[in-house]
Amino acid sequence: MPVLPGAEPFRHEGGEVGVLLCHGFTGSPQSLRPWAEYLAERGLTVALPLLPGHGTRWEDLALTGWQDWYAEVDRELRALSERCSRVFVFGLSMGGALTLRLAAKHGDAISGIVLVNPFNKMRDPMAFALPVVRHLVRSTKGIASDIAKEGSEELGYTRVPLHAAHSLRRFSQLVDAELPQVTQPLLLLHSPQDHVVSPADSARILGRVSSTDVTEILLEQSYHVATLDHDADRIFDESHAFVSRLAPDTKESREGTTAGG
Repeated sequence: MPVLPGAEPFRHEGGEVGVLLCHGFTGSPQSLRPWAEYLAERGLTVALPLLPGHGTRWEDLALTGWQDWYAEVDRELRALSERCSRVFVFGLSMGGALTLRLAAKHGDAISGIVLVNPFNKMRDPMAFALPVVRHLVRSTKGIASDIAKEGSEELGYTRVPLHAAHSLRRFSQLVDAELPQVTQPLLLLHSPQDHVVSPADSARILGRVSSTDVTEILLEQSYHVATLDHDADRIFDESHAFVSRLAPDTKESREGTTAGG
């Protein structure tokens, strides 16, 4: 299936500091594209991959699972690490869960992580029934475009395939058990009003990681897809400041560099 217009992956060759961005479940790189372009314009090397099963049609997502999504970001991280001296990982929603597992597995190879409304637990009362229901019902209503800003829309699926949702639930349990292995500096930004992921997920993550350099920021004006919402500029600025503090050579890398696709 061809990729939907706007859902394409984004890459930019910049300086010695790299950032890997991970999009969310049923979403696409479109939700993080402005963030990626912002970082590229400031001289960073940026990778924003399209996760398997995403950016085409929801039936394609039904044929994939967490192992596929994680393998893609793991491969991108290894490629960035070969190219850059310092690498950071940013994630939105399920992309936050992918970021946390990368951090738990790769340790010092990751210099810091930034999470926006990260997913930790499937809280729907019916989630426990997914192992059975997924064989009876193919999909349920979509979760895309939870955005407060009028006129801003997320390019995501209108349906959630239950096979993939079941895999996501299993992945969240795996990541939760690995949270104490996360030691990197952490910037976590989350929305008190989020209709997709409970704010309790951010509290759970903050309470279980072993990171000592931790910053929490509330996004009071945004819903779940905050990277396309009223607080987007704050997310971009705070994340860049976070990288600049931990990798001072970021400032040097921006000279003579222009953004690209």
